[in-house]
Amino acid sequence: MKEDQIIQDKIAQLGKRIKALRLSKGYTNAEKFAYEHEISRSQYAQYEQGKDLRFSSLVKLTDAFDMSLKEFFSEGL
Repeated sequence: MKEDQIIQDKIAQLGKRIKALRLSKGYTNAEKFAYEHEISRSQYAQYEQGKDLRFSSLVKLTDAFDMSLKEFFSEGL
């Protein structure tokens, strides 16, 4: 497997983790979650779709999920 593909697979896993956390917080609507946490709705949609995101965006998301980065990655990626 090419290195680029490995990276893309990890980013896709990250997107799945973000979506699972949103759902676990009771938000069935991604747009409502993004709006309530002052995240661009289009940008948030890209995160869940497994698009690349900046570290600062990840920190903002973990704050919105009320968890540390350690907790976020506790299930591995």
